[in-house]
Amino acid sequence: MMKHKFNYNWTLKDANFTKDKGKVFSCFACGGGSTMGYKLAGFDVIGHNDIDKKMIEVYKENHKPKFSFLESITTFAKRKDLPSELYNLDILDGSPPCSSFSSTGNRELDWGKEKIFKEGQSKQVLDTLFFDFIDLAKELQPKVVVAENVEGLLLGNSKSYVRKIYAEFDKTGYYCQHFLLDSKNLGVPQQRKRVFFICLRKDLAKPFLYQKDMFTVLPKIDMVFKEKIILLKEFIDYKDTKIKCTDLYSEYYDNSRQGKPVGKFKTVKRESENKVAFTQVATNRNWHPTIKREMNDFEVKNIASYPQDYESLGIDFQYLCGMSVPPLMTAQVASNIYEQWLSKL
Repeated sequence: MMKHKFNYNWTLKDANFTKDKGKVFSCFACGGGSTMGYKLAGFDVIGHNDIDKKMIEVYKENHKPKFSFLESITTFAKRKDLPSELYNLDILDGSPPCSSFSSTGNRELDWGKEKIFKEGQSKQVLDTLFFDFIDLAKELQPKVVVAENVEGLLLGNSKSYVRKIYAEFDKTGYYCQHFLLDSKNLGVPQQRKRVFFICLRKDLAKPFLYQKDMFTVLPKIDMVFKEKIILLKEFIDYKDTKIKCTDLYSEYYDNSRQGKPVGKFKTVKRESENKVAFTQVATNRNWHPTIKREMNDFEVKNIASYPQDYESLGIDFQYLCGMSVPPLMTAQVASNIYEQWLSKL
């Protein structure tokens, strides 16, 4: 069997975090999905920022960060009292909230509107937060900036938004390029397409520059991964037979087909043993392929490549994992950035 670079079924207590590849700060850090990826890749994640108090507490419980900022990125980017360590970062990481661009959301109807999250956070215009994040990059000037977002950002009218992102990174002093990646090809047992914007500071880029076409010069980096896909049957739990479905769910389950939405539950699908698990969403768990129940925590964590001993402080793991970047997805991206860029600077 082909060996994977990182193990999707893992624990924090047994992980080897070498912290010798560089320093990272994570924005919109949520429960710490991307943070764990950087740590698995050998980076030292020295701090985080988020607007959600509950997620801040979960992050602190599991990662014990040196720096923790509970505030909006808009406020954080304007700070002039940031620790000196944040001005010497190898990577500034961020996953700006993306529901305005999700293919399952309202898209254009929500652009420019203020939103309040269920945790009682302050109002935010989601589609401007990416540019607040770029403002922070302008202030801190890390060697590399990594921003993750939904596939919908590359669809339809969102493309003009992407052009603006490129223009802002260019003005901020970075070469920017983006990659559409599917986590199933990166050693994660889940189908999850995400866009990664990977930006290198211009004064560091000379050794890596190449002519992409007759008009475009970019610092070369390879984001092709050859991990073997992981089918659900490799880790599915067949022993947990406790029925967790309500009567209504039970009726829909009986009439469902694998891989299809379950009745009126448009975001819920019945999994298939012989396929890679579907994308995890924060709101609902998909259903077990052969047992009339939702996927359990063991399965959810494996699908998300979350450690089995992660402390959620009472937050449902489906929500935590659905809101997070799969750790192994970030680990693969971070490893390539180190091997192809940072290790040569």
